[in-house]
Amino acid sequence: MQDELISNKKKRLTSFRIIIFSFAGLILAGTLLLLLPVSVKDGSASSFSDALFTATSAVCVTGLVVCDTATHWSVFGQSVILVLIQIGGLGVVLVAISFALFSGKRITLMQRSTMQEAIGAPKVGGIVRLTRLILKGTVLIELAGTLLLLPVFCREYGLSGIRMALFHSISAFCNAGFDLTGSVSAPYVSLSAYAGEPLLNATILGLIVIGGVGFLTWEDVCVHRFHFKRYRLQSKLVLVTTAVLIVLPAAYFFFFEFRELPLESRIWNALFLAITPRTAGFSTVDAASMSGASRSVLITLMLIGGSPGSTAGGMKTATAAVLLISAVSVFRKREDPECFGRRIEGAVVKRAAAILTSYLVLFMIGALVISGVEGIAMSDCLFETASAIGTVGLTTGITPQLGAISRGVLILLMFWGRTGGLTLIYAAISGNSVLGISKLPKESITLG
Repeated sequence: MQDELISNKKKRLTSFRIIIFSFAGLILAGTLLLLLPVSVKDGSASSFSDALFTATSAVCVTGLVVCDTATHWSVFGQSVILVLIQIGGLGVVLVAISFALFSGKRITLMQRSTMQEAIGAPKVGGIVRLTRLILKGTVLIELAGTLLLLPVFCREYGLSGIRMALFHSISAFCNAGFDLTGSVSAPYVSLSAYAGEPLLNATILGLIVIGGVGFLTWEDVCVHRFHFKRYRLQSKLVLVTTAVLIVLPAAYFFFFEFRELPLESRIWNALFLAITPRTAGFSTVDAASMSGASRSVLITLMLIGGSPGSTAGGMKTATAAVLLISAVSVFRKREDPECFGRRIEGAVVKRAAAILTSYLVLFMIGALVISGVEGIAMSDCLFETASAIGTVGLTTGITPQLGAISRGVLILLMFWGRTGGLTLIYAAISGNSVLGISKLPKESITLG
């Protein structure tokens, strides 16, 4: 009887639930560590609200903060945040199973299935090999980023620049957006002091893009090199969509913002604004000072986010691409969406529509609640909720002043954005649905 109960519990603990519980457990552990007096520079314990918000933002690689990371948290506290970013960026399940992998333990089929869901791989086969590629690639890329950032930070901070370079390399690759550049007199400045620094800009942007394109795209690039035709359809969509979402917004920002800046600075600022909203959160300009049209572009980019199976959050580039391709197929009166010589399944289009709907609904409801509770302009609240659910970290500056209810809203949005809306839904309803043998009658509905 007892064996049967244990077996039933294992069955109910699906891969989706394991992912949710893992992220929640890591947030709780991070919160408890940040509550310790040793985590704060002045030795006084942080409030539970500050610790919970910071831990959630770090695990969900968002970058929204209620306390300036450089001036409020001690070296220990910053180290805790960095570990949370690294684990949250790669995925809690992936990191946990990697320890078993390198210790020589056998990876069970359930563990492989969970890894598949965490990474977004199309099949279980080859998942262990892909995991090794991800871990090795992460170490090499973050180390390269650290070495490239050393000259910039060591020039200003001396030996402390080594820690600064490592922190910002991991934060950028994991699309987290946390920084250590604030000061008592100028907190929450992000990378605005380095707006005209070519080496730092190029390195940070490169790390953001590499971390945001997804692990499966890495594999295609490593295996097939420049043979684009051999890539998976997903990798093709990710790379093309990513390129479009960099070029078009950068061109817009170049022509309609920063007109008073020199040409080189104007180019770097335009590129930075096009890339960082998906979903890194570093900033070289004050978002609050931008025009309403530019902030609308930023909101759109934040909601789209990075790519499936990456360190980034948001709806994902593949979701946006599938919906656009589906719309084009309807305009052309095609039965099925088609792209790169392949047909996209109707179930994929339905999931994409469900993801879009959930993000838009929560993004709007969250903004309405915050605006109503805090009495803040709706435009600022929309920017903040888009940043939270897209796990971006850009802000107009209102986050540190928010009350408990509004912080709670942003925490829930960050958790939703990082774990993925469908993962939460599947975790909630898994095992409860029953497949019926009959279908209800159809009836037509007029659209448009």
